[in-house]
Amino acid sequence: WQTGLTDCCADCGVCCCGMFCFPCLACQVAGDMNECCLCGTSVAMRTLYRTRYNIPGSICSDFCITLWCPVCSICQMKRDINRRRELGIF
Repeated sequence: WQTGLTDCCADCGVCCCGMFCFPCLACQVAGDMNECCLCGTSVAMRTLYRTRYNIPGSICSDFCITLWCPVCSICQMKRDINRRRELGIF
């Protein structure tokens, strides 16, 4: 990952969107990945993203993160997407 799970200050706009309009951010992430809006917060979406970019982890860790900290999970994914866009690798 380009940022840690709890690196909220790395992008305050993403953090605020995640905290105050979680469904909106989840839909943005799903849209970025050309997936259904309802899939934005799923374990499958996180696993797909992680494997696409060879990010270390497991399905079990993806499940635990999305279950216990869905806001942190979706914010981390959006920050990573934004950074990869800036680098031209998304």
